[in-house]
Amino acid sequence: MSNVTLRVNGSTHTVDIEPSTPLLYVLRNDLDLQGPRFGCGLGQCGACTVIIDGAAVRSCITPTSSVRGEITTLEGLARDGNLDPVQQAWIDEQVPQCGFCQNGQILTAKVLLSRNPNPTDAEIRQGMANTLCRCMTYYRIQAAIKRAATAMSASTTANTGGVV
Repeated sequence: MSNVTLRVNGSTHTVDIEPSTPLLYVLRNDLDLQGPRFGCGLGQCGACTVIIDGAAVRSCITPTSSVRGEITTLEGLARDGNLDPVQQAWIDEQVPQCGFCQNGQILTAKVLLSRNPNPTDAEIRQGMANTLCRCMTYYRIQAAIKRAATAMSASTTANTGGVV
């Protein structure tokens, strides 16, 4: 056992764990964050996705002791009581059916939009290809990402007085 310090959603946490413990287990069991979910346990489905320093990372296969940098979970996207534009787009487009994959879908979309603020449909499909949805809501996911991109663009334009 060893002490590992993590920065999660803007807060610092120290946990006493085996160094090889998957990050997912620490987030859910020790920090009580329910956004990341155990799906396949192999890093293939995306339900366990978190953002670490701007990259989408599969927490079920990431040893906690190897994590450096800021971790963002689904719970950490909202700011000052306001949903992130991606979260709001998910609601507006009524994306979820069972909801199981939504954590991974939303966080992967957030990273996609941070790297490409105005993706084409093909770029969305490519960027989201490795995050699986059992209910097959891929068209609604794509529509939500387009809606979020538009909202984020409008917010940027409004914040810069029309100069981007």
